[in-house]
Amino acid sequence: MTDQPKQLLHLVFGGHVKNPLGVEFDDLKNLDIVGIYPNNAEALNAWRAKAQGSVDDANMKYVVVHLHRVLDDPENQK
Repeated sequence: MTDQPKQLLHLVFGGHVKNPLGVEFDDLKNLDIVGIYPNNAEALNAWRAKAQGSVDDANMKYVVVHLHRVLDDPENQK
């Protein structure tokens, strides 16, 4: 058996926000779901590529969600 690092899922997505300082999206039906990644490093690479590609649009925002934190939360196991 090989020791593999623990899978820590991360979701990367983005879209137009109402205010560049917040994370309230204008149109939830048009979110850009970039993908789910097995670790923070891969998620950050994907986030960085998308964020840099939309740098000219101040209201376009991409975020990384730490899904492993949500999945590991005992409150979500009920």
